[in-house]
Amino acid sequence: MKTTSAKTTSTKEPSVRRVTWRMLLALGGMAALAVPAAGPAEAASHTADQGARTGRCVMVYFDLGETLVHTAEDKSVHYLPGAAEYLRALRARHIPVGLITNVPPSWGATDEERAAELKKVIDKDWAGSSPFAWSDFGDRIFTPRTEAERKPAPALWKRAKKAAGSCRVVYQAETAEETQVGSSLGYLAYQVDRPGWPAFLPVRVITALSHLPHGNPAPSKGR
Repeated sequence: MKTTSAKTTSTKEPSVRRVTWRMLLALGGMAALAVPAAGPAEAASHTADQGARTGRCVMVYFDLGETLVHTAEDKSVHYLPGAAEYLRALRARHIPVGLITNVPPSWGATDEERAAELKKVIDKDWAGSSPFAWSDFGDRIFTPRTEAERKPAPALWKRAKKAAGSCRVVYQAETAEETQVGSSLGYLAYQVDRPGWPAFLPVRVITALSHLPHGNPAPSKGR
C-alpha cells in the first residue's frame, strides 16, 4: 500500500556501513553472557524508562510497508515472513519498538490522529491469521506532519530519536536509501530481507546494544 511509506527501487549499498557481521555476532555473544533469561512480561515503556536513566537501553524503530507487513494493491495486507515472530521475540526481552513511516499528512493534525487512521487502513484489509500487534508500538508511531517531512527527509528520524532520549536507536527498513539516512543520523541501520542475511537484525545483537553505555558510538551493519 503506497500510502504507508515512500520507497525507491535503488539497490545501491550505503557506503557508511562499516561494521562486519563478525563484529555484530560478537555483540550477540556479549548479550548471551550478560543478559539473564526474560522474566514475567513487563511494559516495554517501563523498561525503556529505567534504561534511559543509565544510558543503557535501546529503542527499535521500523518502517511499516514491506518491512513488517506486505501492503499490496490487491488488498491483501499481512505480516511479512518472520515479522510476527520477531516482534514477539523483542516483546519477550521487553525491548520497546516504534514505527517511522510515511502516511498522508492530511490524515490528522497529530501523530496520534495519523496513527489512528493508519491503523484503520491496515486493519481494514488485514488478511493475516492474527491481528497486527499495534499495542507493541504504543505512542511511538512517527508520521509526517507535512509533505516536506516525508521520508527520506530526516525529520521523522530526528523526532523519533529525540523521543528515545538517551537510549540507543535501531532502524530497520527494506530500502538502502532509508537505512543510509538512518545511519547518518546515529541509528544502527539494518536493511531487512536481503539474500544471505537474517531477515531482521538478530535480537541478541539488539539486546547486547541495550547493555552498552551510550558513550560508545553505535555501529551500522552492512556488507
